[in-house]
Amino acid sequence: MNRLRSLTLSATLLTLTLLGACGRDESANPAESASAADSASSAGSARAALSVNVTSLEAASWPRTISADGSIAAWQEAIIGAETSGLRLQQVLVNVGDTVRRGQVLAEFRQDTVRAEAAATRAAVAEAQAALAEAQANAERARQLQPQGFMSAQQVQQALTVEQTARARVEAQKARLAVDDLRLSQTRVLAPDDGVISARPATVGSVVQPGQELFRLIRQGRLEWRGEVPQVDLERVQPGQPVSLTLTGGTTLNGKVRTVAPTLNPGNRLGLVYVDVPAGGVARAGMFATGRIELGTTPAQTLPQSAVLLREGFHLVYTVGPGNRLRAVKIDVGRRVGDRIEVRGGLKPEDRVVVSGGAFLSEGDLVKVVASAPAAR
Repeated sequence: MNRLRSLTLSATLLTLTLLGACGRDESANPAESASAADSASSAGSARAALSVNVTSLEAASWPRTISADGSIAAWQEAIIGAETSGLRLQQVLVNVGDTVRRGQVLAEFRQDTVRAEAAATRAAVAEAQAALAEAQANAERARQLQPQGFMSAQQVQQALTVEQTARARVEAQKARLAVDDLRLSQTRVLAPDDGVISARPATVGSVVQPGQELFRLIRQGRLEWRGEVPQVDLERVQPGQPVSLTLTGGTTLNGKVRTVAPTLNPGNRLGLVYVDVPAGGVARAGMFATGRIELGTTPAQTLPQSAVLLREGFHLVYTVGPGNRLRAVKIDVGRRVGDRIEVRGGLKPEDRVVVSGGAFLSEGDLVKVVASAPAAR
């Protein structure tokens, strides 16, 4: 009986304890739920407020340019050939890439044959001069004896004719000697101008013919860029305009327009623009280069290139609107200079544009503006 009474009392106490615990839980649930909702809301708001830098359109004066492609070539390339025939090339004194001066000896032919012929001609000149002296003496005697009747008119005329023939023979031999001397001088191939040797087909030991090419010379070492410009842009190009050339390796050269071709290619309607390239640099004849011809300067409204995104074929920026909400705005872009890009339309001067990080933003995001980007100088 005592044992049964103890069990009943224990069960009663356990029931009362459980009911009290349930009551406390039910009274605490509403407050704790509200506190948890407030914490979640605050955390969500903190995550939504992104920090960004903003900027606005900046006025600048940028060059107006025309882009063109073309190759670098020699300003003028002289072909140096042989002027004599039947002679063996004895010595080649220069090689490709050598810088030469006007009148410098480039190659020499064997001179033995030409010297022998010149010596024989000098002997013939001396012989003709001796014959002329004798003919002149006979003609002078004939002139003196004719008035006295010692010589007939026919004999006198014959003496005078012999004198004239001897004089002509002397002139003929002198002319032949001049030809031999000229041929002797042609055994030495000379540079016609200052410049750089660009090709050397000459080979020691070969027997050349007149006009056969021996060397090619870039006159004065001058190079030029020949840019192909479309018909619509060609009329705006004038001599003296500065040009910036970019080689395939990234090297940049500065030049000036020397002249514009008077005709266009009828096949593609492109005209050539000739630009002087500075000598002594990395440029070589045959190199490809992209050029920007500067036509002058015009005002431009610019933004940092980091602010402009390309999505689905459109250029857009994010602007900060009312309530610090982002708005995506499509813009029309133009020239690029350095890290800036020209904006031709789509923005107002007072618009606040996100400087960077646009790839992580979306339309309608809540942002916090922390600073404005410094103005471009």
